[in-house]
Amino acid sequence: QVQFVESGGGLVQPGGSLRLSCAASGFTLDYLTIGWFRQAPGKEREGVSSISSSDGSTYYADFVKGRFTISRDNAKNTVYLQMNSLKPEDTASYYCAAGDWTSGDLRPVWMYDYWGQGTQVTVSS
Repeated sequence: QVQFVESGGGLVQPGGSLRLSCAASGFTLDYLTIGWFRQAPGKEREGVSSISSSDGSTYYADFVKGRFTISRDNAKNTVYLQMNSLKPEDTASYYCAAGDWTSGDLRPVWMYDYWGQGTQVTVSS
């Protein structure tokens, strides 16, 4: 069965950190781009970051640059999103998804396949 499983979400105070994991099963991440997305209540799903499983090229949305870091462990078939200096506006459900290109760039939501179920991140004091 092909699926992604996200984990690592939770409640954190502003300025805190979380590390999200996206574990793939049923397929290999080779030659794919893996993207992290988020969706807050009442808002559209938006791209956060992406990484090429081929050469490790990374992309970040402007609103997370300098705070979030995406990485991959191909041996574990897992992609991570390290989130530092979290802000209340980062509160959302976070999802990972795979795209069948190798360049690593973020593309529109509809171009991605194999979405996970999401993990909730809440930033609040």
